[in-house]
Amino acid sequence: MVSAESNATEAAAGGSTQYIQHHLQHLQWKVGDSAFMTINVDSVVISLLLSALFLAFFIGTARKATAGVPGKFQAFVEMIVVFVDGLVRETFHGRSKLIAPLAITIFVVVFLMNFMDMIPVDWIPGLWMKGNELAGHDPHHAYMRVVPTADLNVTLGLSLMVFLLIQVFGVSHKGVGQFVKEAFTAPFHAEGTVMKILLAPANLLLRIIEELVRPLSLTLRLFGNMYAGELIFILIALMTWNAAFSSGMTYVMMPLQFISGFIWTAFHILVITLQAFIFMMLTIVYLSMAAESH
Repeated sequence: MVSAESNATEAAAGGSTQYIQHHLQHLQWKVGDSAFMTINVDSVVISLLLSALFLAFFIGTARKATAGVPGKFQAFVEMIVVFVDGLVRETFHGRSKLIAPLAITIFVVVFLMNFMDMIPVDWIPGLWMKGNELAGHDPHHAYMRVVPTADLNVTLGLSLMVFLLIQVFGVSHKGVGQFVKEAFTAPFHAEGTVMKILLAPANLLLRIIEELVRPLSLTLRLFGNMYAGELIFILIALMTWNAAFSSGMTYVMMPLQFISGFIWTAFHILVITLQAFIFMMLTIVYLSMAAESH
């Protein structure tokens, strides 16, 4: 026989689990029968909106830029541009006018995607649920995730674009012949023809592993940090979830929740900035390595 207290505990645990699962479920659109043919609509829409926001502000600032004393936002944009341009000059050893704009775009867009984690976890999903309820739909099946970089599909997509750029830069700086030759002759170099042929399979295998590890590391590093950060915010929100003002524990947990949320938010601001910076820097380094001859 299960006591009433035990049932209450299990119900609370089930409710907490459902709360977490609801926040970790994407708004999806199935365009086929397989899981591969499922689109996470929330990640796509928010990514596009943030990209449009980046373009609107930076292009607008560039058009309104003056040679005199800049405004506050122009000064902020110029600071970012000068900082990233300096990093590119120090890191990228090839010649390309694309690298600096690409690096700025990656840093700002990834930062904006990460920054969505600073919005309280129940605000946008709560508004989405309320909108579905007003429209006559079941609010409990109205899913919405607002951090695109906490979606493995988004970070993988960004990393695959970097992977394609690496190949394009390698071919454009070395030529097709030299690019293919390096795949069979580096990192193990040999003088004689026989040794070159013997080492060619090992060189090719290491080259394939090296090329595959780069997007994989970019994908998992960004996704892992942002997914963990989102989950911790959800757990902090659970500290007073469904709490009643008549309960004494509510008044104990409220200050603990505020302190925990403040500390984690302050730390997470560093995390989201650092992850955007690392993604940008690794992209520059990989492109620089692709442009160099071995």
